[in-house]
Amino acid sequence: MKIIDCVMTKRVGIEERIKIIIQELERLYPDPPIPLDHINNFTLLVAVVLSAQSTDKKVNEVTKALFKKASDPLAMYNLDEKNIHYFIKQLGISKQKAKYIHQLSEKIHKQYKNEVPSNFKDLESLPGVGHKTASVVMAQAFGTPTFPVDTHIHRLAQRWVLTSGINVVQTEADLKRLFPKTKWNKIHIQMILYGREYCTARGCDGRQCLLCKRLFPNRSKPVIYKKA
Repeated sequence: MKIIDCVMTKRVGIEERIKIIIQELERLYPDPPIPLDHINNFTLLVAVVLSAQSTDKKVNEVTKALFKKASDPLAMYNLDEKNIHYFIKQLGISKQKAKYIHQLSEKIHKQYKNEVPSNFKDLESLPGVGHKTASVVMAQAFGTPTFPVDTHIHRLAQRWVLTSGINVVQTEADLKRLFPKTKWNKIHIQMILYGREYCTARGCDGRQCLLCKRLFPNRSKPVIYKKA
């Protein structure tokens, strides 16, 4: 991908940029909350699956009632697909999500004895669970160092010249290489929060937000952002 930039990449090296990013995000979000409301590992998994093509705010609205009705795999499986859809119908691709939630609940109940798997292989074998979803669950439920990349992180990584931006797989690999492993789980949430609040898709083009200006004060042209 072509990134229109900046003389300052030569003057503010990658190590210095990483240091500035960590310091600023730590100042803004010293104790970042998990954006998705949940009760236990299972409800976290369900919430992450539901968050695809939907905002966390909307997911939290619909899961409040859903989790009161079913907060474990057996209860969710017994709720059945039609009733799951009733609770989540306001979300994007709700019918497909209801199917996934019902199927993964059945599999967790029958194959994993009502316990959410704690490894990538088994998690990614569940219906509707891809690498990003598994990464979030591994990080937040089990404390495994991961770096889930959503649209906010993918955008910021390009604007801060931390990745080529070819795809989220490359972005994840680049960020894991650049940031200390001990910070992955925290900083991925901090970046999401920053991307929503300051460096939004329309609110910043690589020259507007406080971090973009600090990292690249001489940047004169917008960053050409490439979506995943």
